[in-house]
Amino acid sequence: MAGPADLSKLRIDRDTSAAPVRTAFVRNLALFAGALVLVAATAIVLRARAVPTVQVLTASASTGSGGGGPAGTTTSVTANGYVVARTKASVSAKTAGRLAFLGVSEGSVVRRGEVIARLENADFEAAVSQAQANIASAEASVIEAASERDQLKSEASRLRDIRSKDPQLISQQELDLAMSRAAQGEARFNAAQARTRSAEAGLRMAQANNENTVIRAPFSGTVLRKDAEVGEVVAPSVGGGLTRGAVVTIADLTTLEVEVDVNEAYIGRIHNGRPARITLDAYPDTTFRGVVRQVVPTADRQRATVQVKVSIDDHDPRILPEMGAKVDFLEPDAPRTAGAAQPARASIRVPSAVVRTDGGSSVVWIVRDGRLVRRPVTTGPVSGGFFEIRSGLNGGEQLLVGGVETPIDGMRVKVQAQ
Repeated sequence: MAGPADLSKLRIDRDTSAAPVRTAFVRNLALFAGALVLVAATAIVLRARAVPTVQVLTASASTGSGGGGPAGTTTSVTANGYVVARTKASVSAKTAGRLAFLGVSEGSVVRRGEVIARLENADFEAAVSQAQANIASAEASVIEAASERDQLKSEASRLRDIRSKDPQLISQQELDLAMSRAAQGEARFNAAQARTRSAEAGLRMAQANNENTVIRAPFSGTVLRKDAEVGEVVAPSVGGGLTRGAVVTIADLTTLEVEVDVNEAYIGRIHNGRPARITLDAYPDTTFRGVVRQVVPTADRQRATVQVKVSIDDHDPRILPEMGAKVDFLEPDAPRTAGAAQPARASIRVPSAVVRTDGGSSVVWIVRDGRLVRRPVTTGPVSGGFFEIRSGLNGGEQLLVGGVETPIDGMRVKVQAQ
């Protein structure tokens, strides 16, 4: 039988496996670092190659579209506003009642005096019939009183003739009584006539009240909106609840004009009769000729603006009330004469989105040779979304409009194709 094994000579050689593990760790760490460097370099290269595309506009003396305006004119002021009808009315009933008939709808063309709607009028028609009956009764009373008056006058005249021939036959007392009765008959006749006139006035009142249940067009125009429906109660003034005020809203579309608010700093450039170019928000590619009709003689102290009303010369069925509009007030160029000095250069006007605030000053960013250049400018008050550049630009510069949120001086950019 063999003895127990001798385990005292067994050993674990730990140094043999440490070297391969350390080598593998160093190799993996180097590969990871190389990958990070490669990714960072790729990102830097891609970022350097990513040139943002920007939108620009060219600064000029007039940023208007130029179409629709007379030749040889420049835009001096731009303002925004809305199309309104100079002749417009919310038509309501003259008396309260329930709407029984409505003969128009949105877009209906009506003539002055045409019946638009009617109210329930059974009680008013009954009042007219009663007034007519009162007249008939009063006229019968007049006939009766006239007959009695004529009889009493004839009797008094007969007694007067008899007494004049023989005073012994008729006493003075009898004659006076007859004359008094004749005078009373005349008074009763006059009272009957007065009652007839009163009854006729009552008839006219009843007819007027009945006519007030008929709603007519106050002028020729187009129905813009229905404000009530058949069955609703309408009244001259809204009393709350289910009571309606206006029945329809009518406007004369031949009197359309544009009301705009002009910054008071530029109101001195606008005068009655000055030509204007109108652009509707709904049709930005089409312009319409206009002329300043009125500069309202008061200012809005809260907004520092003055309202200007511009008549529309080009009548077009596409122009509708309450449409948004932009108005360019045109200023004719001064004529040149031989030996006269050159006229002053017109101010440059740019959209408000072009001008940015940097360090408390106004700046614009110019695209020059594919790079952004910061340019400080001096601006006037904003008007209609446009700034007047009083200094800093000469005209012809490409101005940054959009595409870069945070521009940097010298940044490479690419201009978007127009």
